[in-house]
Formats: sequence, C-alpha cells, structure tokens
Amino acid sequence: MAALSRAPAPILLVEDKDSLRTMLRHALEAEGHAVVEATDEPEATRRLHESHPVLVLSDLRLPAGDGLGVLRATKEFDPDLPVIVMTAYGGIHDAVQAMKEGALDFLAKPVDPDHLLLLVGRALAHRRIATENYLLKEELMARRGAPRIIGEDSALRKVSVALQRAAATDTTVLLQGESGTGKELFARALHALSGRADGPFVAINCAAIPENLLETELFGYEKGAFTGAANRKLGRFELANRGTLFLDEIGELPLGLQAKILRAIEEREFERVGGMASLHVDVRLVAATNRHLKSAVAARQFREDLYFRLSVFPIDIPPLRERPGDVEILARHFIERYCRELKKKPLTLTSEALDELRAYAWPGNVRELQNCIERAVILTEGDAIRRRHLNLSFRASGAVAPDASPWDGIDLTGSLAEASRRALAEVERRKITGALREAGGQKLKAAEMLQVSYKTFLAKLKEHRIE
Repeated sequence: MAALSRAPAPILLVEDKDSLRTMLRHALEAEGHAVVEATDEPEATRRLHESHPVLVLSDLRLPAGDGLGVLRATKEFDPDLPVIVMTAYGGIHDAVQAMKEGALDFLAKPVDPDHLLLLVGRALAHRRIATENYLLKEELMARRGAPRIIGEDSALRKVSVALQRAAATDTTVLLQGESGTGKELFARALHALSGRADGPFVAINCAAIPENLLETELFGYEKGAFTGAANRKLGRFELANRGTLFLDEIGELPLGLQAKILRAIEEREFERVGGMASLHVDVRLVAATNRHLKSAVAARQFREDLYFRLSVFPIDIPPLRERPGDVEILARHFIERYCRELKKKPLTLTSEALDELRAYAWPGNVRELQNCIERAVILTEGDAIRRRHLNLSFRASGAVAPDASPWDGIDLTGSLAEASRRALAEVERRKITGALREAGGQKLKAAEMLQVSYKTFLAKLKEHRIE
C-alpha cells in the first residue's frame, strides 16, 4: 500500500500578544515550519490534542492559565514532546522552574529571531533523536519476538515509553487495567525488551486455578508431599529462573498464599510443598490486576506490604474507549490477520460497519474487538464486512430507536438450532460481562451473583473467550 503524503507536523505557538505572535509565526514559517497558534492555556491544551505538534513554544505569562500549565499539559500528552518557554528578563526564576519540570530550553524576551531559530532547530533535532531511539527499541522488540502493540494513541505511547523505562531495570512491575486490555501482551513486551529476553517467560493466572492447587503450581512439590504426589514437580517460580514470572490477576491471590509470595519476591527464596530445603531463584516479577488493589487492602482482602512490594513501578493500561482513534486501526489489523489465518480473500469494512465499531463502547476492550472481528470474518461471504456481521446492536446497552426492532441486530441466518445457539451465546456473554463489571472483576463473586458454580463460571469464561 502506498504511503499517504502528510503535511509536516506543526509547531504550537502560545503567545497572547498579537504583534509578537505574528512576528514569531513569520520567522518560523520563513524557515518552512507550519505553525498553530494559541493565546492562553485552555486554547493551547485544545490545540495540542487537535494538531499533534512536533514542538511547543509558549510564553510563561498568559491571560488564562500560564506557561507552566501548558508545559504540564504537554508532558501529560506526550512526555517526549519538547517545550521551549519564553519569559521576560525578570522571569528567569520561572524559566528555571519550567526547566526543572521538563522544559527543554527557555528564550528571553525581547526575542531574537536568529536565537529563536537556533533553539527550535536544536529542539527538533532532540525530538528526532528521541523518535529514532523509540523506533530502534521497537525494532529490537520485534527481533526478540515481542508481540506487536497496535495503536497510535498518545495514551498507548505513554505505556510503551513506561515499558521501555521499566525494562532497563529489574524492578517489579504492576500492570493495571480492565479485563481485555491486553495485560499479558504488555508483560511479554516488557520481557522481550529486558536483559532477561533470552530467559523463559512463565505466566500463571491466579484466578483460574483452585486455591488448593495454586500453591503447588507456584512453588512445586516434593515426591510424597501428599496423596498422588508420585514425583517431584517444579513450580512456576523455578521454571522462570533467570527469566520473567507473570502473575496475572494477582488481586485474586488467596490471603494464605500472599505471605509466601511476598517472601519469594523479597528474598528470591521459597520451599516446595512438602520440602525442607530453601530454593533460590533469579526471577523478575511482573504482576497484573483488573482490581483496585488499594481498595482491596483497605478491605483487608490484600496484604498492604505485598501491595507496596508489587507496585514499585505501576503502569496503567488505558481501556479501548479512552483511545477511540485506535478502534479502526485495530479492526483493520484483526481483519488482515484473520483473513490470512482463515485463508480468505482480503475483506474491506463498509462505512456503516466502521461507524458501528466507532460508536460501540467496547466494555470487553481489545479482546472483545478481536473476537468481534474474528466472528465477522467467518460470517462474511462477500468482499466486505457489513454492519450485520458485527452483531454489535444486540450487545449495545443503549435504548433502541422507536422505529427499530430489537431483533434487527441479531444474526438469525441458518437453521433454528444455529440461530438459537447464537442468541443464547450472546445472552450468556452479556450476563457474564455484566456480572464481572458489577463484581469489580472478582470471578467468585460474579459466579455467586449468577448462581452458578465457580467451575462452571470459569468454563463459560473460556467458552466465550472472556478474559
């Protein structure tokens, strides 16, 4: 596919004095730079998100807000975006404060156009180097077999930057995010970026294994430790030696095991079940949760000391609804992937189907979108995925238009048995995801709300591919 030509990314110029702003704009445009203007902090923040500038040049004194506010908004938007602040001679102290908060440089007034262009050139070179380093690290991740993280939203870029920073250390990382946001994907990327990339990556879901078996899965057991223990078994901590151990859904870890986990993290030491010898391992721990662990600590459901030990380097993964621009990118990626895997000819998305994807809230996040696209690719017999193939109207919780039938969005093709099976599956999926949301992600509580056994609930999660 041919690359589309794009206008150069602009410089965001924030200055309330019309004459100075005009002079600065002309000086920048004469050197071939595109310029976007703002006169105060609120307008600058809005322009920042609209124009995605390559550099921010802001006065520190503004009629609404100030340059420090613009700086903070910029660093929140993109930590690597360079900011140059302008200040009058008497405001050098404020400029120094801005430098401490992340400004790349400052420019004293009255502004010398030649000095301005020198600083701008220096800042853009700094930006290019940061971008090249980022791309090189992405290439390194790909070479090491790291999973590809799809999306262009600034919130996702922040996660990638945080992963790269964490990977340079051996500290414990806590990935926080809703179900379906791809926490294991990010954990694998972190492993591939780290110095442990040549070692094993071992994952275990703390909520998917019954409590009476979880200890043996984590720490292993000795021969004869209990009835049926015919041979020694190595636990996940041992299997992850010199690599990374990923503890998914750490918030579901039973209280009785949390002390042993804490010791293993702090001392890299534990005993197998039924064993007397202390074993030492070299493991980097990454944990993930969809629960609010601080609330669990307050409710005495989670040890405070373990929480502090896990959250040395927390990374928040944004839900899909907070990066809506990535929905189309992800959808097209999954279409290409499943067409290739299912050996189908390439499919396109109709505009109506794309509008449907954008309008849906995606409570199940990327995993729900992936499942939706896989099903649509299977159902599509023509050359385009249409609105009916997505089957999102049935799952949407909003009110149905007065002139629309609630059955319009349900796929009723095929035999009675096939249509009934699809409808039942959607009802089960909606009930399960709704119960999980209401239970704050706690599977046992959700199972009790649905009045089914925990084993049945876990089987349904697996059947409907709900994380």
